Amino acid sequence: MPDEQLNRRTYLKLAGGAAASASIAGCSGGNSNENQDGTTTGDGGGGGGGGQTGDFPVTITQGQMPSTLDPHNHRETTTDNVVLQAYEGLLSRDPKGKITKKLATNYERTGDKTVEFTIRDDVTFHSGDDLTPEDVAFSINRIVKPKVGNLESPQSDQLSGVTGAKVTNGKIEVTSDGVNPIVFGLFATYCDIVQKKWIENNSKNFIAKNMNGTGAFKLQNYQEDVQVVFQRNENYWRDPAAVSKLTINAAKESSTRVNQLVNDETDIIVNVPPQDAGRVKGSGNSRLAAVPSTRIIYNAMRYDVEPFSSTQFRKAMNLAIDLPSIIKNVLSNFADQTSQPTLEGFTGYNSNVKPYGKRKKEAERLVQESGHAGASITLHTPVGRYLKDVEIAQAVSQQINQLSNVNCSVQQRDFNALAGELADGDIETGPHFYLIGWGNATFDASQTIIPLLTTDGALTSYSNERVDKLMNEAQNMPDGQKRNAKLKEVNKVLHDQAPWIYLNRQYSVYGVSQRLNWKARRDERIEAYAISQK
Repeated sequence: MPDEQLNRRTYLKLAGGAAASASIAGCSGGNSNENQDGTTTGDGGGGGGGGQTGDFPVTITQGQMPSTLDPHNHRETTTDNVVLQAYEGLLSRDPKGKITKKLATNYERTGDKTVEFTIRDDVTFHSGDDLTPEDVAFSINRIVKPKVGNLESPQSDQLSGVTGAKVTNGKIEVTSDGVNPIVFGLFATYCDIVQKKWIENNSKNFIAKNMNGTGAFKLQNYQEDVQVVFQRNENYWRDPAAVSKLTINAAKESSTRVNQLVNDETDIIVNVPPQDAGRVKGSGNSRLAAVPSTRIIYNAMRYDVEPFSSTQFRKAMNLAIDLPSIIKNVLSNFADQTSQPTLEGFTGYNSNVKPYGKRKKEAERLVQESGHAGASITLHTPVGRYLKDVEIAQAVSQQINQLSNVNCSVQQRDFNALAGELADGDIETGPHFYLIGWGNATFDASQTIIPLLTTDGALTSYSNERVDKLMNEAQNMPDGQKRNAKLKEVNKVLHDQAPWIYLNRQYSVYGVSQRLNWKARRDERIEAYAISQK
């Protein structure tokens, strides 16, 4: 079988049986419903520690370098995979998505709008100072309140509904503007803890290039846009990591990453394309690790500019796309179709909403009725951030160009520059039409819809009064069947209004050195603490 004809079944077989099983099960294994009394076990690690102190260097190669080292001033998984080595949260998730404890020893609801955290008393920052409840409250407020700690964080919606935190009797009390049904799920996914005095005593630029967390690795050297080097934290509150030195670098081209892996120049690479799966598997010194991710790939269309201000035109763009052909011919059947912002297995997913399907004549009719016949549009796409991102964008553009009354071109963009435009809180600075991916590790519809598709969303491209109203109602309901039904209703509205061209669910496919013990996670996190030596 030629490499370019490699199908999903064969691809997953090369990657191992666990990935094949996961592709059938979807992402339903993630649990976004926290225990109300905080009685979970585990620490969210990955089994990489164990008091090992030998020499075991590891290199990870992503598609992009981090945009900053400030854990509260970014929105990219590529940056998160760097900062999470040094910074930690109150809660975490195990590889299956279950909420676990991290810097918190206990968490519980104390009222309709309040929750409380108790933190560990044996944790120190890399500076040597003890972690305090004041540091935790400050970290939360730095995200949800403007201008705390010299920052207006682009992550405020990641703690959606949270209004602030304060220290009461040595514990951290967190308030919300309503019931906030998934508050513990949010803290299990977001909110790295920083040291209050270190943030307040240093400039924004210094914080962006240095690190002072509580995590398993300390920053050793940072060369912007080149590499980040960490050393093992020997005073970590858990057993020290097995990895002694961690280097994270980047290569935009997948072929470059594959070459580096098979030549033993790196140990983990991201987004192995189907045509290179056999090469990774057959090299003798590397293997594939694959898992269906929590990421949706889509084309956003800004509602506030023509021609995308027309619902008819946006629907036409969906009807112009032959999504099955993109999945087959670009992604070698290694993807799932989508029809709504929420992935199958997530709270709020509406199984009655189906993909649009290609209907060229209907698309041309809707373009004509929209008043935008003859429109020329440009699709902005990152390069090397997502699996086959440029090729997907080119296929979309070519299919739109098959319409008799619309012209479409592609503009390739640096991912960090594009992400910066989208995450600055100003819809007008973003492109009118762009390909982007969104990972949602909370397994709940709200954490895709609120930031991306509500009027005040931090990265929104859309506004609709009914969507805003329904989401506000959902966020003030206890988690359960009624809330799930409300979110399903929102997903039906968003399908019908077509603010995006709905594309595919991404699969995360890694190349991994045979000398490592490491398993791929659905949330795309690469935790070096979970790596050990074979």
